[in-house]
Amino acid sequence: MAPANTNVIRTPDARFENLPDWPYAPHYQEVAPGIEMHYVDEGPRDGKVVLLLHGQPSWGYLYRKMIPPLVDAGYRVIAPDLIGFGRSDKPTSKDAFSYAGQVAWMRAFVERMDLTGVHVFLQDWGGLIGLRVVSEVPERFAGLIAGNTGLPAAPFPMSVIGRWVMRYKAWRKGDTVTAMDMINEFPDWIAHARYAREFNPAITIQFGTTNELSTDEVAAYAAPFPDEPYMAGPRSMPWMVPSELAQGHAAWKKLEKIDTPVLLVFSDSDPVTAGQDKVFAKRFKGAKGQPHKTIEGAGHFLQDDKGEEIAEHMIGWMKSL
Repeated sequence: MAPANTNVIRTPDARFENLPDWPYAPHYQEVAPGIEMHYVDEGPRDGKVVLLLHGQPSWGYLYRKMIPPLVDAGYRVIAPDLIGFGRSDKPTSKDAFSYAGQVAWMRAFVERMDLTGVHVFLQDWGGLIGLRVVSEVPERFAGLIAGNTGLPAAPFPMSVIGRWVMRYKAWRKGDTVTAMDMINEFPDWIAHARYAREFNPAITIQFGTTNELSTDEVAAYAAPFPDEPYMAGPRSMPWMVPSELAQGHAAWKKLEKIDTPVLLVFSDSDPVTAGQDKVFAKRFKGAKGQPHKTIEGAGHFLQDDKGEEIAEHMIGWMKSL
């Protein structure tokens, strides 16, 4: 069904035909009036739920190596595409996206699907969004698995100062950051995503993996974004990171009080989130005494590099709870 909102588009289904290692039927859930989120739903409907949350600029395809072993282990595996990504609906304006909006859409997905007893895997923006959902409805989650993610936070007034300093630096750079190898600090990434005349999500994925992606895999990561009108989601995301540091601070206050078990599976070759595993180990009560694992030889998108290994470790941990 086509989006009801005229300012929202959906990538044509033909773009997702015959993708390597991606045989999954599409499903859709309305998360706001005229906005539908796509998701993969595999495994027994009465199985314990594993929710896989991706980040920017990827989509559910990032989990193609993890879904089969999790399903084989008896779990119901749900992998949604964030709004603006994958097969989900895509507002065409960057201004239609906000951090709070992404959190609201994901919370609506979890609640309208009535997901309970959830083990959620959080990577990149999957953590920035997912952890705030967990802080709002912790009773729906039975376990958190975090890999290469974080939850940026700062109290007032640093939340305001930090936001405008970072955005000002990005604005000053404008469209001058024309390639991934020119990115040296986070404002460079904000500028590249928001202002560069050419932005290629698939190339970004390749820069963030240690594996050499095949031509077909690169095409699969590019599939949701045939041209510029479809890219408002990934282009808007980095700009949003510093936008709600105070809300992140508030979310951490709630998260530090819960005792939900937490497993950390950060990689050894990710300059983006290096050290955040130590932050999580200190701040989450449920991280104490857990069999955390450093995933060796994996980049930022560790699911692509070492998906099978991560799934195996997750399964052993979840079955032990």
